[in-house]
Amino acid sequence: MTSTPGGLLSVLYTSTAHAPFGDEDLRALLEQSRASNADRDLTGMLLYRGGRFVQVLEGPEDTVRALVERIGADPRHGGMRVLIEQPIPHREFAEWTMGYQPIAETTGTAPTGFRDTFDDLESRDDPSATLRAARELSLWFRVRQRRTGADAG
Repeated sequence: MTSTPGGLLSVLYTSTAHAPFGDEDLRALLEQSRASNADRDLTGMLLYRGGRFVQVLEGPEDTVRALVERIGADPRHGGMRVLIEQPIPHREFAEWTMGYQPIAETTGTAPTGFRDTFDDLESRDDPSATLRAARELSLWFRVRQRRTGADAG
């Protein structure tokens, strides 16, 4: 994909934690990320559910690329897959150095016809499902943040 050097870049990736992240682990990760992102002019969101991370990072292209490379080498998780990487005209998460929302796992069997947005992110057969899922999660995150004031940073 071509981009404008010095422009804004957005990257959405997923990964799997090597060990479960508890509340304290996530809190420490967020504190570190928020301080680092503020220093680097980065914004974004982080979702965590059942050992899976979904993160959007946005900011200056070179800075985002360097951080994605560093995150990819982080031993706390693996199986990192960049699902969407695109130049952006403006930030979607300008108000958060790293907005965060845990997502509870459901128990029991899903109803017939239920679509799991997290699973749609991994859709290798339908790239449009990945983009749709990313948009749905972004919208869900924003609405949830407004309603609950959940851990926005």
